[in-house]
Amino acid sequence: MPSTHLSLHYHIIFSTKGRRRIIADTWRDDLHAYIGGIVRNISGIPSAVGGPGDHAHVLVGLRATHVLADVVRQMKRGSSEWIHSHGLRDFAWQEGYAAFTVSPSQVGKVKQYIASQVEHHRGMSFEEEYLELLRAIGVEFDERYIW
Repeated sequence: MPSTHLSLHYHIIFSTKGRRRIIADTWRDDLHAYIGGIVRNISGIPSAVGGPGDHAHVLVGLRATHVLADVVRQMKRGSSEWIHSHGLRDFAWQEGYAAFTVSPSQVGKVKQYIASQVEHHRGMSFEEEYLELLRAIGVEFDERYIW
């Protein structure tokens, strides 16, 4: 085949350090827009960014040359710097993250899931959601080492 054709979508989730509900409603949308800008600046496609006060969900389209760990590191580092510059000096993201590949046929469904995060978390904690996602996707884990 003379050319390369890709459809690489990832649903990435990361939480605040200690899962503190520190992301305020007043600036959450700006933070999500900033994270989208970070993705665009590295030639990715931010399809959706959302989440409540203690974590973020990001649906991104990436190129074959992107390294997922580097993309996540850039999103976390850049958004932390943005938050610090807006006066919240004690903010940090938790070290780890989750990332799941998304079939093109499911991109719309994941976008909707991310868009409804605030409502979704009125009835479910981040911890419950995270474990449910890991189980649904079939990721093996030892609950002693999740948190």
